Amino acid sequence: MPVTLLIEHLDQLYTVPGPSPRVGARQGDIVPILDGAVACDGPTVVAAGTTAQVRSQIGLDDNTTVLDGRGKSMVPGFVDPHTHVVFAGDRRDELRRRLAGADYAEIAAAGGGILSTVRATRQASEDELVSQTATRLAEMLRQGTTTAEAKSGYGLDTATEVRMLQVVGRLNTLQPIELAATFIGAHEVPPEFRGRQTDYVRLVIDEMTPAAAPYAEWCDVFCDRGFFTPEESRAILEAGVHAGMKPRIHADELASSGGSQVAAAVGARSADHLVRIDASGIESLRSAGVVATILPCAAFHLKLGQFAPARALIAAGVPVALATDVNPGGGFSPSMPFAMALACFAMNLTFEEALVASTINAAASLDRQDRIGSLEPGKQFDAVLVHGPAVNLLRVNATPIAGVYKKGVLC
Repeated sequence: MPVTLLIEHLDQLYTVPGPSPRVGARQGDIVPILDGAVACDGPTVVAAGTTAQVRSQIGLDDNTTVLDGRGKSMVPGFVDPHTHVVFAGDRRDELRRRLAGADYAEIAAAGGGILSTVRATRQASEDELVSQTATRLAEMLRQGTTTAEAKSGYGLDTATEVRMLQVVGRLNTLQPIELAATFIGAHEVPPEFRGRQTDYVRLVIDEMTPAAAPYAEWCDVFCDRGFFTPEESRAILEAGVHAGMKPRIHADELASSGGSQVAAAVGARSADHLVRIDASGIESLRSAGVVATILPCAAFHLKLGQFAPARALIAAGVPVALATDVNPGGGFSPSMPFAMALACFAMNLTFEEALVASTINAAASLDRQDRIGSLEPGKQFDAVLVHGPAVNLLRVNATPIAGVYKKGVLC
Protein backbone atom coordinates (compact mmCIF):
# COMPACT_ATOMS: atom_id res chain seq x y z
CA MET A 1 0.00 0.00 0.00
CA PRO A 2 1.50 3.39 -0.95
CA VAL A 3 2.55 5.77 1.82
CA THR A 4 1.72 9.47 1.95
CA LEU A 5 5.18 10.70 3.04
CA LEU A 6 8.73 9.40 2.74
CA ILE A 7 11.70 11.27 4.19
CA GLU A 8 14.88 9.51 3.10
CA HIS A 9 18.67 9.82 3.10
CA LEU A 10 18.77 11.41 6.55
CA ASP A 11 22.32 11.78 7.86
CA GLN A 12 21.16 10.41 11.22
CA LEU A 13 17.87 8.93 12.34
CA TYR A 14 17.29 8.33 16.06
CA THR A 15 14.18 6.16 16.40
CA VAL A 16 14.59 5.78 20.21
CA PRO A 17 12.71 2.48 20.28
CA GLY A 18 11.00 0.90 23.26
CA PRO A 19 10.24 -0.97 25.38
CA SER A 20 9.85 1.92 27.73
CA PRO A 21 10.63 3.47 30.02
CA ARG A 22 14.33 2.96 29.44
CA VAL A 23 16.25 2.51 32.69
CA GLY A 24 19.85 2.13 33.79
CA ALA A 25 22.26 1.43 30.95
CA ARG A 26 19.34 1.38 28.48
CA GLN A 27 18.69 5.06 29.21
CA GLY A 28 21.54 5.95 26.85
CA ASP A 29 21.79 2.80 24.75
CA ILE A 30 20.65 4.22 21.42
CA VAL A 31 22.58 4.70 18.19
CA PRO A 32 21.68 6.66 15.08
CA ILE A 33 20.72 4.97 11.84
CA LEU A 34 22.89 6.37 9.06
CA ASP A 35 21.25 7.14 5.70
CA GLY A 36 17.96 6.82 7.56
CA ALA A 37 14.41 7.06 6.35
CA VAL A 38 10.90 7.27 7.78
CA ALA A 39 7.70 6.56 5.89
CA CYS A 40 4.23 7.34 7.15
CA ASP A 41 0.65 6.94 6.05
CA GLY A 42 -1.14 10.05 7.21
CA PRO A 43 -0.36 10.45 10.92
CA THR A 44 1.12 6.97 11.41
CA VAL A 45 4.67 5.67 11.00
CA VAL A 46 4.74 2.73 8.58
CA ALA A 47 8.48 2.04 8.41
CA ALA A 48 11.72 3.43 9.85
CA GLY A 49 15.28 2.30 9.20
CA THR A 50 17.91 2.75 6.53
CA THR A 51 16.74 4.22 3.25
CA ALA A 52 17.25 0.88 1.53
CA GLN A 53 15.25 -0.98 4.18
CA VAL A 54 12.35 1.45 4.13
CA ARG A 55 12.24 1.59 0.32
CA SER A 56 11.95 -2.20 0.27
CA GLN A 57 8.97 -2.17 2.66
CA ILE A 58 6.73 0.48 1.15
CA GLY A 59 4.96 1.48 -2.01
CA LEU A 60 4.91 4.90 -3.68
CA ASP A 61 2.36 6.51 -5.95
CA ASP A 62 1.51 9.95 -7.30
CA ASN A 63 0.13 10.98 -3.91
CA THR A 64 3.37 10.19 -2.05
CA THR A 65 5.52 13.14 -1.02
CA VAL A 66 9.20 12.19 -1.11
CA LEU A 67 11.68 14.46 0.68
CA ASP A 68 15.47 14.30 0.60
CA GLY A 69 16.88 14.51 4.13
CA ARG A 70 20.55 14.89 3.22
CA GLY A 71 22.30 17.29 5.57
CA LYS A 72 19.67 16.75 8.24
CA SER A 73 18.89 14.40 11.12
CA MET A 74 15.62 13.34 12.72
CA VAL A 75 14.57 12.55 16.29
CA PRO A 76 11.14 11.87 17.79
CA GLY A 77 9.02 14.88 18.71
CA PHE A 78 9.80 16.14 22.19
CA VAL A 79 7.41 15.37 25.03
CA ASP A 80 7.36 18.01 27.78
CA PRO A 81 5.79 16.24 30.79
CA HIS A 82 5.74 19.10 33.33
CA THR A 83 4.52 22.61 32.51
CA HIS A 84 2.48 25.38 34.09
CA VAL A 85 1.86 26.94 30.69
CA VAL A 86 -1.70 28.16 31.47
CA PHE A 87 -1.60 31.41 33.42
CA ALA A 88 -2.17 35.16 33.26
CA GLY A 89 0.02 38.00 34.45
CA ASP A 90 3.73 38.69 34.38
CA ARG A 91 6.32 38.03 37.09
CA ARG A 92 9.46 39.17 35.37
CA ASP A 93 9.88 41.83 38.04
CA GLU A 94 10.69 38.92 40.36
CA LEU A 95 13.52 37.97 38.06
CA ARG A 96 15.26 41.25 38.83
CA ARG A 97 14.84 40.62 42.55
CA ARG A 98 16.18 37.10 42.22
CA LEU A 99 19.18 38.34 40.27
CA ALA A 100 19.77 40.82 43.10
CA GLY A 101 19.91 37.97 45.61
CA ALA A 102 16.34 37.34 46.80
CA ASP A 103 15.47 33.65 47.12
CA TYR A 104 12.24 31.77 46.43
CA ALA A 105 10.94 32.05 50.00
CA GLU A 106 11.69 35.78 50.30
CA ILE A 107 9.84 36.57 47.07
CA ALA A 108 6.84 34.52 48.15
CA ALA A 109 6.76 36.15 51.59
CA ALA A 110 6.61 39.56 49.91
CA GLY A 111 3.47 38.63 48.00
CA GLY A 112 5.18 37.32 44.88
CA GLY A 113 5.61 33.79 43.63
CA ILE A 114 2.64 31.55 42.90
CA LEU A 115 0.15 33.83 44.65
CA SER A 116 1.03 36.73 42.36
CA THR A 117 0.02 34.63 39.37
CA VAL A 118 -3.08 33.44 41.19
CA ARG A 119 -4.36 37.00 41.49
CA ALA A 120 -3.90 37.64 37.77
CA THR A 121 -5.30 34.30 36.67
CA ARG A 122 -8.44 34.61 38.76
CA GLN A 123 -9.17 37.90 37.01
CA ALA A 124 -8.59 36.55 33.48
CA SER A 125 -11.40 35.29 31.30
CA GLU A 126 -11.28 31.91 29.61
CA ASP A 127 -10.71 33.57 26.24
CA GLU A 128 -7.82 35.62 27.63
CA LEU A 129 -6.21 32.50 29.05
CA VAL A 130 -6.64 30.67 25.75
CA SER A 131 -5.04 33.50 23.79
CA GLN A 132 -2.07 33.98 26.12
CA THR A 133 -1.40 30.27 26.46
CA ALA A 134 -1.61 29.68 22.69
CA THR A 135 1.26 32.13 22.23
CA ARG A 136 3.42 30.17 24.68
CA LEU A 137 2.53 26.86 23.06
CA ALA A 138 3.57 28.24 19.67
CA GLU A 139 6.99 28.99 21.17
CA MET A 140 7.22 25.44 22.51
CA LEU A 141 6.25 23.99 19.13
CA ARG A 142 9.02 25.91 17.39
CA GLN A 143 11.43 24.30 19.86
CA GLY A 144 10.28 20.80 18.87
CA THR A 145 7.66 20.03 21.54
CA THR A 146 4.81 17.99 20.06
CA THR A 147 3.14 16.79 23.29
CA ALA A 148 3.02 18.53 26.67
CA GLU A 149 1.44 18.27 30.07
CA ALA A 150 -0.44 21.40 31.23
CA LYS A 151 -1.39 22.03 34.85
CA SER A 152 -3.99 24.15 36.60
CA GLY A 153 -2.85 25.45 40.00
CA TYR A 154 -3.04 29.21 39.52
CA GLY A 155 -6.68 29.46 40.54
CA LEU A 156 -6.72 27.85 43.99
CA ASP A 157 -10.49 28.14 43.98
CA THR A 158 -12.87 25.73 42.34
CA ALA A 159 -14.16 28.00 39.58
CA THR A 160 -10.74 29.13 38.37
CA GLU A 161 -9.16 25.69 38.59
CA VAL A 162 -11.96 24.27 36.43
CA ARG A 163 -11.67 27.21 34.02
CA MET A 164 -7.95 26.55 33.57
CA LEU A 165 -8.61 22.89 32.78
CA GLN A 166 -11.31 23.87 30.30
CA VAL A 167 -8.74 26.13 28.65
CA VAL A 168 -6.48 23.10 28.21
CA GLY A 169 -9.35 21.24 26.59
CA ARG A 170 -10.04 24.09 24.16
CA LEU A 171 -6.37 24.41 23.26
CA ASN A 172 -6.26 20.74 22.34
CA THR A 173 -8.58 21.61 19.46
CA LEU A 174 -6.98 24.93 18.45
CA GLN A 175 -3.27 24.20 18.01
CA PRO A 176 -1.00 21.23 17.16
CA ILE A 177 0.61 20.32 20.51
CA GLU A 178 -1.29 17.54 22.28
CA LEU A 179 -1.94 18.49 25.88
CA ALA A 180 -2.39 16.28 28.93
CA ALA A 181 -4.43 18.12 31.56
CA THR A 182 -3.34 18.00 35.22
CA PHE A 183 -5.29 19.30 38.21
CA ILE A 184 -3.09 20.78 40.94
CA GLY A 185 -5.39 22.64 43.27
CA ALA A 186 -2.80 21.87 45.95
CA HIS A 187 -0.16 24.09 44.39
CA GLU A 188 -0.18 26.59 47.26
CA VAL A 189 -2.52 27.74 50.03
CA PRO A 190 -4.44 30.83 48.84
CA PRO A 191 -4.49 34.02 50.94
CA GLU A 192 -8.06 33.49 52.13
CA PHE A 193 -7.00 30.22 53.76
CA ARG A 194 -3.76 31.42 55.37
CA GLY A 195 -3.56 29.90 58.83
CA ARG A 196 -6.24 27.37 57.85
CA GLN A 197 -4.31 24.93 55.70
CA THR A 198 -6.28 21.94 56.97
CA ASP A 199 -9.50 23.61 55.83
CA TYR A 200 -8.00 24.25 52.40
CA VAL A 201 -6.92 20.64 52.04
CA ARG A 202 -10.49 19.61 52.80
CA LEU A 203 -11.73 22.00 50.11
CA VAL A 204 -9.32 20.50 47.59
CA ILE A 205 -10.43 16.98 48.44
CA ASP A 206 -14.17 17.49 48.91
CA GLU A 207 -15.02 20.18 46.34
CA MET A 208 -12.22 20.90 43.87
CA THR A 209 -11.26 17.31 43.08
CA PRO A 210 -14.69 16.07 41.97
CA ALA A 211 -15.26 19.32 40.05
CA ALA A 212 -11.92 19.05 38.24
CA ALA A 213 -11.99 15.32 37.50
CA PRO A 214 -14.12 15.50 34.32
CA TYR A 215 -11.52 17.80 32.75
CA ALA A 216 -8.21 16.36 34.00
CA GLU A 217 -6.29 13.16 33.37
CA TRP A 218 -3.86 13.70 36.25
CA CYS A 219 -3.88 14.94 39.85
CA ASP A 220 -0.77 16.62 41.26
CA VAL A 221 0.30 18.21 44.55
CA PHE A 222 3.25 20.33 45.67
CA CYS A 223 4.70 18.18 48.45
CA ASP A 224 7.57 20.19 49.89
CA ARG A 225 8.78 22.32 52.76
CA GLY A 226 6.42 25.25 53.23
CA PHE A 227 3.72 23.77 51.01
CA PHE A 228 1.88 20.48 51.59
CA THR A 229 2.96 17.75 53.99
CA PRO A 230 3.40 14.11 52.95
CA GLU A 231 0.23 13.20 54.83
CA GLU A 232 -1.79 15.96 53.15
CA SER A 233 -0.30 15.11 49.77
CA ARG A 234 -1.17 11.45 50.04
CA ALA A 235 -4.75 12.23 51.04
CA ILE A 236 -5.16 14.62 48.10
CA LEU A 237 -3.68 12.19 45.56
CA GLU A 238 -5.77 9.30 46.86
CA ALA A 239 -8.86 11.48 46.51
CA GLY A 240 -7.80 12.21 42.95
CA VAL A 241 -7.46 8.51 42.20
CA HIS A 242 -10.91 7.88 43.68
CA ALA A 243 -12.29 10.57 41.34
CA GLY A 244 -10.66 8.94 38.30
CA MET A 245 -7.42 10.91 37.93
CA LYS A 246 -3.94 9.39 37.92
CA PRO A 247 -1.35 10.64 40.44
CA ARG A 248 1.88 12.57 39.87
CA ILE A 249 3.70 14.79 42.36
CA HIS A 250 6.02 17.77 42.86
CA ALA A 251 8.58 16.30 45.26
CA ASP A 252 11.80 17.12 47.09
CA GLU A 253 12.57 20.37 45.29
CA LEU A 254 13.25 22.68 48.22
CA ALA A 255 14.00 20.02 50.83
CA SER A 256 14.03 16.26 51.22
CA SER A 257 10.34 16.36 52.05
CA GLY A 258 9.14 12.77 51.80
CA GLY A 259 7.47 13.43 48.46
CA SER A 260 9.27 10.57 46.73
CA GLN A 261 7.97 8.15 49.33
CA VAL A 262 4.45 9.48 48.78
CA ALA A 263 4.89 8.95 45.03
CA ALA A 264 5.77 5.32 45.63
CA ALA A 265 2.97 4.78 48.13
CA VAL A 266 0.22 6.06 45.84
CA GLY A 267 1.62 4.54 42.64
CA ALA A 268 2.39 7.87 41.00
CA ARG A 269 3.49 7.66 37.40
CA SER A 270 5.96 10.51 37.88
CA ALA A 271 7.72 12.36 40.68
CA ASP A 272 9.01 15.75 39.55
CA HIS A 273 11.81 18.20 40.48
CA LEU A 274 13.74 15.96 42.95
CA VAL A 275 16.54 18.50 43.43
CA ARG A 276 17.05 17.38 47.02
CA ILE A 277 15.97 13.76 46.85
CA ASP A 278 17.98 11.50 49.17
CA ALA A 279 19.05 7.86 48.86
CA SER A 280 15.87 6.65 50.53
CA GLY A 281 13.75 8.62 48.09
CA ILE A 282 15.67 7.25 45.11
CA GLU A 283 15.11 3.70 46.32
CA SER A 284 11.41 4.40 46.80
CA LEU A 285 11.09 5.56 43.19
CA ARG A 286 13.07 2.58 41.89
CA SER A 287 11.11 -0.02 43.81
CA ALA A 288 7.76 1.44 42.70
CA GLY A 289 8.75 2.03 39.07
CA VAL A 290 8.09 5.79 39.27
CA VAL A 291 9.52 7.98 36.51
CA ALA A 292 11.80 10.74 37.81
CA THR A 293 10.96 13.87 35.84
CA ILE A 294 13.75 16.36 36.36
CA LEU A 295 13.48 20.07 35.58
CA PRO A 296 16.92 21.65 35.15
CA CYS A 297 15.49 24.86 33.67
CA ALA A 298 13.67 25.52 36.96
CA ALA A 299 16.75 24.87 39.08
CA PHE A 300 18.72 27.15 36.75
CA HIS A 301 16.25 30.05 36.71
CA LEU A 302 15.47 29.80 40.44
CA LYS A 303 19.19 29.80 41.25
CA LEU A 304 18.76 26.82 43.56
CA GLY A 305 22.49 26.16 43.59
CA GLN A 306 22.16 22.51 42.60
CA PHE A 307 20.38 20.21 40.19
CA ALA A 308 18.60 16.90 40.66
CA PRO A 309 21.06 13.99 40.98
CA ALA A 310 20.40 12.58 37.53
CA ARG A 311 23.44 10.30 37.47
CA ALA A 312 22.49 8.73 40.80
CA LEU A 313 18.91 8.20 39.60
CA ILE A 314 20.06 6.49 36.40
CA ALA A 315 22.63 4.39 38.26
CA ALA A 316 19.92 3.21 40.66
CA GLY A 317 17.68 2.08 37.80
CA VAL A 318 15.14 4.91 38.01
CA PRO A 319 13.81 6.00 34.59
CA VAL A 320 14.62 9.68 34.06
CA ALA A 321 12.55 12.12 32.00
CA LEU A 322 13.18 15.79 31.24
CA ALA A 323 10.73 18.72 31.21
CA THR A 324 10.93 22.50 30.92
CA ASP A 325 8.62 23.52 33.80
CA VAL A 326 7.38 26.43 31.68
CA ASN A 327 5.85 28.85 34.20
CA PRO A 328 5.76 32.58 34.94
CA GLY A 329 8.24 32.64 37.81
CA GLY A 330 10.95 30.04 37.37
CA GLY A 331 10.50 28.31 34.04
CA PHE A 332 11.34 30.99 31.52
CA SER A 333 12.45 28.71 28.70
CA PRO A 334 9.98 26.94 26.38
CA SER A 335 12.82 24.87 24.94
CA MET A 336 13.27 21.15 25.46
CA PRO A 337 16.66 21.42 23.69
CA PHE A 338 17.74 23.90 26.38
CA ALA A 339 16.60 21.44 29.07
CA MET A 340 18.66 18.78 27.28
CA ALA A 341 21.71 21.06 27.19
CA LEU A 342 21.45 21.73 30.94
CA ALA A 343 20.99 18.03 31.60
CA CYS A 344 24.18 17.30 29.66
CA PHE A 345 26.43 20.12 30.84
CA ALA A 346 25.14 20.68 34.40
CA MET A 347 23.93 17.17 35.28
CA ASN A 348 26.41 15.02 33.33
CA LEU A 349 23.98 13.16 31.11
CA THR A 350 25.15 11.99 27.71
CA PHE A 351 23.37 13.34 24.64
CA GLU A 352 21.71 9.96 24.17
CA GLU A 353 20.46 9.86 27.78
CA ALA A 354 19.04 13.36 27.45
CA LEU A 355 17.33 12.46 24.17
CA VAL A 356 15.72 9.39 25.72
CA ALA A 357 14.64 11.54 28.68
CA SER A 358 12.98 14.02 26.31
CA THR A 359 11.17 11.47 24.16
CA ILE A 360 10.31 7.88 25.09
CA ASN A 361 10.81 8.29 28.87
CA ALA A 362 8.92 11.58 28.89
CA ALA A 363 6.11 9.84 27.03
CA ALA A 364 6.15 7.10 29.66
CA SER A 365 5.79 9.71 32.41
CA LEU A 366 2.48 10.69 30.76
CA ASP A 367 1.36 7.10 29.99
CA ARG A 368 1.63 7.78 26.26
CA GLN A 369 4.60 5.57 25.37
CA ASP A 370 2.34 3.27 23.35
CA ARG A 371 1.76 5.95 20.68
CA ILE A 372 4.40 8.69 20.96
CA GLY A 373 8.01 9.16 22.06
CA SER A 374 9.67 7.03 19.38
CA LEU A 375 9.67 6.63 15.61
CA GLU A 376 8.40 3.06 15.34
CA PRO A 377 5.79 1.51 13.03
CA GLY A 378 2.29 2.03 14.34
CA LYS A 379 3.13 5.15 16.34
CA GLN A 380 2.29 8.75 15.52
CA PHE A 381 4.68 10.51 13.20
CA ASP A 382 5.72 13.24 15.63
CA ALA A 383 9.25 14.24 14.75
CA VAL A 384 11.89 16.97 14.84
CA LEU A 385 14.10 17.60 11.82
CA VAL A 386 17.55 18.93 12.74
CA HIS A 387 20.12 20.74 10.63
CA GLY A 388 23.27 18.60 10.60
CA PRO A 389 23.93 15.95 13.28
CA ALA A 390 21.34 15.54 16.03
CA VAL A 391 23.79 16.69 18.70
CA ASN A 392 23.36 20.20 17.25
CA LEU A 393 20.24 20.33 19.45
CA LEU A 394 22.60 21.19 22.33
CA ARG A 395 23.71 24.43 20.64
CA VAL A 396 22.00 26.91 22.96
CA ASN A 397 20.53 30.01 21.27
CA ALA A 398 21.28 28.62 17.81
CA THR A 399 18.67 27.50 15.29
CA PRO A 400 19.24 23.77 14.86
CA ILE A 401 15.61 22.81 14.22
CA ALA A 402 14.72 22.62 10.53
CA GLY A 403 11.11 21.46 10.96
CA VAL A 404 8.60 19.93 13.34
CA TYR A 405 6.06 17.28 12.35
CA LYS A 406 2.90 16.52 14.29
CA LYS A 407 0.80 13.55 13.22
CA GLY A 408 2.53 13.57 9.85
CA VAL A 409 1.97 17.26 9.18
CA LEU A 410 4.77 19.82 8.97
CA CYS A 411 3.85 22.53 11.46
